[in-house]
Amino acid sequence: MPEIQMPKLSDTMTEGTLVSWKKKVGEKVSAGEVLAEIETDKATMEWESTEDGTLQKIYVEEGGKVNVGDRIAFIGEEGEEPEQEQEGEQEQEQEQEQEQEQEQEQEGAEEAKPKAETEKPAPAEVKEKETAPAQQKAPEKKTPAKKTEAEPKSEKAEAGRFKASPLARKIAAEKGIDLTNLKGTGPGGRIIEKDVEAAVPAAPAAAKPAKPAKVPMPAIAAGESARINLTGMRKIIAERLSQSLGPIPHFYLNIEINAEPLMRARAELKSAGEEDDASKITINDFILRAAVMAAQREPKVNASFDNDAIVQYGDINLGVAVALDEGLVTPVVRQAQNKALREISAAVKDLAHRARNKRMKPEEFQGGTLTVSNLGSYGIDYFSAVINPPQSIILSIGAIVQQPVVTGSGAIEPGYRMKIGLSCDHRVVDGAIGANYLKALRQLLENPALLLL
Repeated sequence: MPEIQMPKLSDTMTEGTLVSWKKKVGEKVSAGEVLAEIETDKATMEWESTEDGTLQKIYVEEGGKVNVGDRIAFIGEEGEEPEQEQEGEQEQEQEQEQEQEQEQEQEGAEEAKPKAETEKPAPAEVKEKETAPAQQKAPEKKTPAKKTEAEPKSEKAEAGRFKASPLARKIAAEKGIDLTNLKGTGPGGRIIEKDVEAAVPAAPAAAKPAKPAKVPMPAIAAGESARINLTGMRKIIAERLSQSLGPIPHFYLNIEINAEPLMRARAELKSAGEEDDASKITINDFILRAAVMAAQREPKVNASFDNDAIVQYGDINLGVAVALDEGLVTPVVRQAQNKALREISAAVKDLAHRARNKRMKPEEFQGGTLTVSNLGSYGIDYFSAVINPPQSIILSIGAIVQQPVVTGSGAIEPGYRMKIGLSCDHRVVDGAIGANYLKALRQLLENPALLLL
């Protein structure tokens, strides 16, 4: 059976952290059974095995971080060994035989060397050489002696330098490790796989891409909080949003709508009783449905920038921002234009529940074409969100606030207002396009009966 590799659980994932193993070495595993919990750049999620068998080996311990495609475990039958290790052992045995033959040949060559090359001349011989005629060319005898002494040293150094198994060489090449600095624990001092793996943390810095020098952080003074290392998800959030706000030319549009019709519609649905599914529809569900319908009316916002072209999408894949302890994730409701208000409500609740319980599938985070971020429940009246690339817009929904309003007749009455922001990628969405989208959104939200169609 094949070795299990770190899966690519999101479109931007390059490495993963093995949070926990749900199975122990020696336990049976069935395809579809949860094998491990993995932290990606988007979320921490449970990962199901794709193989039946017994968990024979674990290569990455809990808390370990590896690149996508690196092996993390081996599932096989009782006593079965990974093919890679079997091949490595066979190659190691072949190399041992070759090295033994080379050593025997070298020993035989040293025994067969002339006495003049391996031993110092006796005093009498030296005296004879000093009085010998010039035509004997005594210096020529010294030259081969020096050469034959250097050759065994060079051969010995060369043999020691490359005394490693093929698997060890392969891993060392991938990790940028100098084998000459390692001490082998295999037969005859041979460098084997575990020697290289143990040296990975000490790999030379030159083998990795150059990074800017870190500025020393000041010591934490009394009363200050501790320094908290970034999780993989938090790092990717930082990278992606830096890539967004810098390269993407943002501009912002804002409106304030009359939210009283929404409040009435919500109250009417809630009065249907807890047994009716309609009572579970929230203000946010109305907003999500309106965001999709407004994009159908102004399809140019459902697009992305692609170097020398603007890509417009046929389906509206709605991203919904969900806050987790580890960071923000955006599960996607696919083909949201084909879903009624009730269906969007059910889909969003299911996605949010599974995201918080680490039961999301990788594809459910991918492929969004526009996103809605609602901080109204946190008491935020207004904000401007950062676009999630490669999308071209994101809606920012504030809280519904009760305040004095001026009616059409000029009277001042209590009413409900909600502020909405739209962040746009100016390469794709011009001011007029964004304004038309918000105009459609306002009409839908101030007339919520349209959202039931």
